[in-house]
Amino acid sequence: MKASSRSTAVALSAWSFAIVLAAGASTAALAEDFHLKLSGAQEVPPVTTNGSAEGTISIAADGAVSGSVTASGFTPTAAHIHEGPPGTVGKVIVPFTKEGDKFVAPAGAKLTAEQMAALKTGGLYFNVHSSAHPVGEVRAVLKPCRFAA
Repeated sequence: MKASSRSTAVALSAWSFAIVLAAGASTAALAEDFHLKLSGAQEVPPVTTNGSAEGTISIAADGAVSGSVTASGFTPTAAHIHEGPPGTVGKVIVPFTKEGDKFVAPAGAKLTAEQMAALKTGGLYFNVHSSAHPVGEVRAVLKPCRFAA
């Protein structure tokens, strides 16, 4: 093989590798981060509480869910992503797992296509429950940004 042919082949291989790396990085970058500040005022009906919660939930374009939320000022019993527009009480779609003082998305959690459509219109929320407020003590809507239609 001639030297010019070899250098062309090496250059093409390097470019191919760079394109594959860029494609992988752009797929990972498609996750939407939701920085949540939960309060009792957002619950349905509103809850008077000194409690709050904060965290970040990431939802990838394929629906994969990750992240955690930490509650403070009350004793939490459960935490979930629910499907339901603001002002309603919706069904649980992703139950989070309690680990110490925070709740984390379980491995493999993933939204369906219908739930991703609800996310795009502001139809998902996160709330943390307590024994004093079993329907929910604090809540925040997952407000869409990148996935908005």
